Amino acid sequence: MESSYTYLTTEELAQRIKYDCRTIRQQLKDSVLIEGTHYIKPFGRRKILFLWEAVGKEILKAAHGTISIPMANGGYSHG
Repeated sequence: MESSYTYLTTEELAQRIKYDCRTIRQQLKDSVLIEGTHYIKPFGRRKILFLWEAVGKEILKAAHGTISIPMANGGYSHG
């Protein structure tokens, strides 16, 4: 079964979520948007591609005010 993702550049993501590209790069990347979960660097290059489906889930999670604390076993504590 093949998974399908929508890959977005920083500029395309900025247009979709109505944020400035600099805000995404400086404030969201690596604090809210995590490499390997929300974005990838294909072929080991500097170029970043965001996974729209994962970013969209993160936005909805934040909108519902859920607080998730990562646990050592890979799960989450919802506090």
